[in-house]
Amino acid sequence: MALVPFDSPLHHDHVQILLAASAMLLLVVGVLALALSEVKKPSLDALGPLANFCRFFYASFLKPHTRDSTGSGQQAALESFYEAQAGVYDSTRKRLLRGREDMLGLVAAQLKHKVEKEGGFRTKPIWVDIGGGTGYNIEAMQTYLDVPTFFSRVYLVDLSPSLCEVARKRFERLGWEVKIICQDARTFRLEEHDDASLGPPSINSPWTDHDSGGPRAEKGVDLITMSYSLSMIPDYYSVVDSISSLLDSGGLIGVVDFYVQSIVETSGRNYTGGVFNRHVNWLGRVFWRAWFDVDRVGLEGARRDYLEYRFGTLKTADERNYLLGGIPYYIFLGTQRRLVSPTTSSADYAQDFIERLDASCTESPYLSPRQHRADMVRAVEKATPVELRSKAYESAVINLSSNLPLPSTFYQNDQRRIYYNDQLSKHTQFHNEYIYAFTWEDPRVDHRLLRIGNDDVVLCITSAGDNVLDYLLHGNPRRIHAVDLNPNQNHLLELKVAAFQSLSYAEVWKLFGEGKYPAFRDVLISKLSPRMSSQACQYWLNHANVFTAHNGHGLYETGGSRHAIKLVRWLFRLLGLSAEVQRLCKAKTLNEQREIWPKIRRVLMSRALHWTVIGTEWFAWRAAGVPPAQRRMIQEDFVEQEGLAHSGVQRSDVRGQAMWEYMVNTLDPVVHDTLISEDNYFYLLCLQGKYSRRCHPGYLTAKAHTKLSRSEAFEGLRIHTDDLNEVIARIAPGTLTIAVIMDSMDWFGPAGDEAATQVQALNYALRFGGRVLLRSAGLKPWYMALFEQYGFSTRRVGARLPGTSIDRVNMYASTWICTKSGDLAEPKSVNPMDLLERVRPGSTVFSTVEQLEI
Repeated sequence: MALVPFDSPLHHDHVQILLAASAMLLLVVGVLALALSEVKKPSLDALGPLANFCRFFYASFLKPHTRDSTGSGQQAALESFYEAQAGVYDSTRKRLLRGREDMLGLVAAQLKHKVEKEGGFRTKPIWVDIGGGTGYNIEAMQTYLDVPTFFSRVYLVDLSPSLCEVARKRFERLGWEVKIICQDARTFRLEEHDDASLGPPSINSPWTDHDSGGPRAEKGVDLITMSYSLSMIPDYYSVVDSISSLLDSGGLIGVVDFYVQSIVETSGRNYTGGVFNRHVNWLGRVFWRAWFDVDRVGLEGARRDYLEYRFGTLKTADERNYLLGGIPYYIFLGTQRRLVSPTTSSADYAQDFIERLDASCTESPYLSPRQHRADMVRAVEKATPVELRSKAYESAVINLSSNLPLPSTFYQNDQRRIYYNDQLSKHTQFHNEYIYAFTWEDPRVDHRLLRIGNDDVVLCITSAGDNVLDYLLHGNPRRIHAVDLNPNQNHLLELKVAAFQSLSYAEVWKLFGEGKYPAFRDVLISKLSPRMSSQACQYWLNHANVFTAHNGHGLYETGGSRHAIKLVRWLFRLLGLSAEVQRLCKAKTLNEQREIWPKIRRVLMSRALHWTVIGTEWFAWRAAGVPPAQRRMIQEDFVEQEGLAHSGVQRSDVRGQAMWEYMVNTLDPVVHDTLISEDNYFYLLCLQGKYSRRCHPGYLTAKAHTKLSRSEAFEGLRIHTDDLNEVIARIAPGTLTIAVIMDSMDWFGPAGDEAATQVQALNYALRFGGRVLLRSAGLKPWYMALFEQYGFSTRRVGARLPGTSIDRVNMYASTWICTKSGDLAEPKSVNPMDLLERVRPGSTVFSTVEQLEI
């Protein structure tokens, strides 16, 4: 668009409009001339991409639909649209129809994971590509799977004869036996065409010879795909219904298509698998709906809504085709909404599955569906507290009582990530950004103080997930509950867990040792996705640039805390200290390190810098992640240590000086006592943006990879996205043995009751003798009195006095162990199932899963 000043004369605007109209007219005339000319076909083909584009433009926007009023139905309308461009369809759709390869890659990854997990299908799978057109999808799948040997039969169903003819020629060229059926998808029945075979498996096939032939014991399609075809079907309800009938009980459906939708339309739905990037603004909804309506492509949200209603969501992602103006499109992977066992035909499987998941979330005893009622009667007779239920269980009951699919978490291959409502403001407040890309707590001290064993049940804050991996590696506890209110921190932990379960050590090192991996997006789709929740998968699909950016940045220069790191590095470059920093990172002895430090310290610890930048509230919170309550503790300690408590000095008067002294007491001892290049990977990472082969977290060794890549390595991990208090309150009393809560208590102020609530909740959840490990920015945190008041004995096991180090990080002033020494009176329990009374007033409400049809 030409840029015209607002004060330009009116005739200039007229000239601009005339020029634009003339250009458009010339384009249309040129397209018409090429499309309608008498030029022979070889000559037209010789024009290459230009001729292809002209055919596409003419057929899509200029050519009248001549057969849609003859009464011959949808097939005639499709032919009117596709006949003139069938020969150039593939060459003109590659940039328009984005996401097809991603959908196929995600589908293939799920199929391969199923092969690995179950030792192969009972027979080779059957694939039906509905609306498959020219067969592009089937050939493109060869990138991910060996199509002729992986599938027993492949069907392409499409209503356009012109596109089907192109597909026939494609598979004749490839030499593949693909059954092409020119038929309405609503009337397609597998048994009418179930006589084709792709022959015996090759040497590289995952199937044994006896699986290669013979009729299937149970009829049903293992894979159904739809690539930009659902939006072209007027009667989409009946097609989706027919797909549900066609799909095998453990089958998979993959869809990619255009869409427009407001986030308001999805509010209140807990089964969509996440709504990250789903919202399309009002202008986009109006424009794209009108634009595609010209070609009879329906973008209304109801098509996708019905798809999500009829199937359980495995993966979903919302993307934009920015190459063509930001066209919204989505990817959907689903399965039959009824939970079924891959190995048994038990009618109680779904109930049993939900009960087991619930028990693992709450540390409650597992009650089988058959014995559940009797066990509950005995519990009531013994006057036991009302049973605890996880949010996953509550959501399952609510959805099943409303005839809705279960939340996406129930359909995943791994149920580590516990259901949460990603649309709540307490989660969206983080604006799709994690704060910490790496963890600031020293796990070496944790292991020395806690001595985690096989029988321990640990609750800890996720942060970046580093210490969670370290606890699993060295402590091997029976269960770890990782908790974080920020969903993106848990997305990062999920990524790390999936990497250990799916990637080689070299690939894991690229991701989390160097923080860069150019092939990350491909690896995410083809290897990592089957082991991740839908929310985590779509988050990293939209943030793949974290690992693939070409500007030198990587994982460890992302997150909210990146501001502090980037500011310090900018200062080093500005003042010509980059070479000294590199020397510091490579120093081989403490003496060498101590000699280099003063040159860097003059800049990093200058009072001017701290008073103008680091002492400000913006830097403390936005860059360093120090909340206001914690900052007040630092200031109060400074006032007390300097003997200013009785001089009338206010905290605000010493704000900059207090933060400066705090940083001096942090950094000087670190440089004096720990060798950064060999043993302090925390500061090495901050200085150079990546770990080294000599200095890195314990979980990044080859030996650690061998242990953490075992199939059972993460069976005891549960990832909760919620308030710490909310998670603790749902854990059965007396079941936790260790709680590592980092500096979370520092975030509370004395005026509120949040700290007291959390301490009481910890007392209820911990066994007698259970321990709480916490760190604080204060030497004598005010809330220690609350621990002593509510049944704990407290002991300060580390204090950072001026000139001393408390650990390799040395960021906190004190470390505490609080041991449960007494029980509190039982709290008044509120049955979570009472929430159901408000779901549908006047309706029948069920309180347990086994009362519902699953």
